[in-house]
Amino acid sequence: MTDDATNQPAPVGTPTASTDSPRSNSTRDNMRNILSTLAVLLIAPAVALVLTAFVFQSYQVDGPSMQTTLNNNDRLIVWKTPRTWSRITRHTYIPNRGDIIVFVAHNLGDLSGNADKQLIKRVIGLPGERVVVKNNELTIYNKTHPKGFRPDATLPYGKVITDTQGDIDEVVPQGSVFVCGDNRDNSLDSRSFGPVAAKDIVGKLVMRVLPLDQAKRF
Repeated sequence: MTDDATNQPAPVGTPTASTDSPRSNSTRDNMRNILSTLAVLLIAPAVALVLTAFVFQSYQVDGPSMQTTLNNNDRLIVWKTPRTWSRITRHTYIPNRGDIIVFVAHNLGDLSGNADKQLIKRVIGLPGERVVVKNNELTIYNKTHPKGFRPDATLPYGKVITDTQGDIDEVVPQGSVFVCGDNRDNSLDSRSFGPVAAKDIVGKLVMRVLPLDQAKRF
């Protein structure tokens, strides 16, 4: 009889000690790190796409139509959350008078053949208001101001360059806004293509980030 038990099977349920070596632990850690890195690389673009589509987006100004408020090549942050929320709740998003918005203008056409184009302008007229452009002045008529008022003279949104040209007398439809560029002599806006439907609004300007010395919240 021998006292050696090394060749006898262990009783069922008897715990056994781990035989993992430091090298195998290190391999598992490396695999975890690789998988974590891959997950971040896959998730990060998806998160960026969601933020860009529904929360905020960076834009660069192209052209002089909003001078001197905005200048060519200014880098902007446009807030999309109000428009996104309106789609979820199925309520019409109407920005405030004086807000600067980015929207899609349809059927403009250009040399490249694009019929739709994103523009940035200032909201001047709201749904149900009568907008009159005459003698180089823009006047708004509504229930609060039945005799009319001139937003360019009364609202604190900065200086409008030159007089407002055109011959306009129309009521802004429900679910739409009337927009103009601050550089009235050099702006393609509602004086040419009419009011902008709320469904075509992309978002509202909230910040200029570049150039740094002109960074500003709106």
